[in-house]
Parts: sequence; C-alpha cells; structure tokens
Amino acid sequence: MDQGMVRVSGLTFSYNQKQTLFNNLDMQLELGNVYGLLGKNGAGKTSLLRILSGLLYSKEGHIEVKGHDPSSRNPELLSDIFFLPEEFFLPAISAVRYQKIYSPFYPKFDTQLFSRYLDEFQIERNCKLSELSYGQKKKFLIAFGLACNTALCILDEPTNGLDIPSKSQFRKVIASSVNEERLFLISTHQVRDMELLIDPVIIIDEGRIIFQQGYSQISNRLSIEKVPEIPTTTPVLFSQEELGGYRIVTEKTSADESVIDMETLFNAVISAPESVNKVFKGEH
Repeated sequence: MDQGMVRVSGLTFSYNQKQTLFNNLDMQLELGNVYGLLGKNGAGKTSLLRILSGLLYSKEGHIEVKGHDPSSRNPELLSDIFFLPEEFFLPAISAVRYQKIYSPFYPKFDTQLFSRYLDEFQIERNCKLSELSYGQKKKFLIAFGLACNTALCILDEPTNGLDIPSKSQFRKVIASSVNEERLFLISTHQVRDMELLIDPVIIIDEGRIIFQQGYSQISNRLSIEKVPEIPTTTPVLFSQEELGGYRIVTEKTSADESVIDMETLFNAVISAPESVNKVFKGEH
C-alpha cells in the first residue's frame, strides 16, 4: 500500500445500540490534496475525524493511515498527525513555552515557520495563551499545527471564531502549506469560507459518503447560475429561490470550466444526490 494514503473500508460506528452513525463507509484519501469534508450538523464529520486521528475506535471495518491502524496509537504515526478540534483547551503559558513543551512530539517541526505564522497572525509570543480571545487561540493552534509539518493535518471547523481578515489569512497559509507529501482534511459547515481552497469535495450524509469529486471535475460537469425564472427547456438538477430569482444547478453543455458556488453545490447534493452523481457517471 502507498504509505501516504488514508484508507477506510467497511467502517461501522455507533455511540449506542439505537443509532448507527456510520454503516459500511468507504473512503480513500491521497497526499497532495486539501479535502473538504462537508455535511449537515450531526452527520458525523467530527466523529470521523476523531476516528482517523485515533481518538475514537470503530466497531467494524478497516482503517489505515500511512499503513497504521490509528486506534493502535502508534507513536510514529501520532507524530505525523496534527488534529485541531473545534473545542480545545490552552494552558496559561506563553507561546514560546508551549512550543518548547509540545514541538518535540513532532520531529518535522519548523521553528522558523512557526515564528513566521505567529507574526502573520499577530500573536504575541509572551502573553498567556489562556488570556487570548477564542479567535486568537485558534490562530495560534493553526500556526502551531502547520509548523508541525505532519503528513496528515486534520482541522475541524477551523474558521469558526475567525473574523473576515483572519479567514483570508487562513486560506493563504493553508494554500502555501500544500505539497505532495501532505494531506489536509478540513471539516466545515461554513462552506463559503472554503471556496477555492478545498479540493476534492467530500459530502457525508446519513452515515455514508454521498459525493466525492475534485473541483475541476465539478466545474467541468456542473453549471451553477442565478436566473430570473427556472428554465423549462433545460433539465434542472436543483433549484432554490432567492432574492431576484433562482439559483439553479444544471449539467454543463459547454467545454469551459465554471466557477462553483460551494454552498449551492452542497444543497444540491444533499437534496438530490442520485441526480447529481449521475452527471459524473455519464448517465443521462
């Protein structure tokens, strides 16, 4: 197996006997990508991230991250995974002290890169991390995580709590960190924050992956546009009413790539997964 892959096959997981969160879920992720994991609240995004990082254990199925089962908590694997949860705790110590304590767990930690990110995010090095605002705390952890240079970087709702300039900074630093030896998996419900960053797009619903496509495939196959009226001569895969008309999703008829409205794509896939996926299978 390619050691740079994440492979999940037949994953079944539940918190109790009454409700199964994942049922026979399959997924394969490749290095060099920024995967966007999208889904409704309660779809299991955070649970899946925690399973991949070894913080939750699956009931059934086979999971490999760089050739290891993450539930084994292998130190070699854990040193190559950084997981930023949506909810976190930071101690009452400085950024400098935090680095000294935790960076040794990550052999590829880049001190100069960390310093650069702190400057970019305007994080004071000597103030107590516990006294920072939520947004500043999150930017500190993003800076630390990116400086770890792990092969797998998992970010759960990373733009929550960030203001507009900080979201722009976040997209910039993530884009500059992508290379063929790293894999980013970003879970978000703030879909617009991730436009032009996440690629491929993974959408999860009712315990299974219902959509997984790269941005170029999406823009080559689908057209998303605003129209004053829903057309009657063109098959419409999805439509939603908005001020001044409708936002519609149709199969593309031209060869030009189109700009994808990620929020509309998500709503279309959730509402009509079979119709949207048929376009990518060449079924008409």
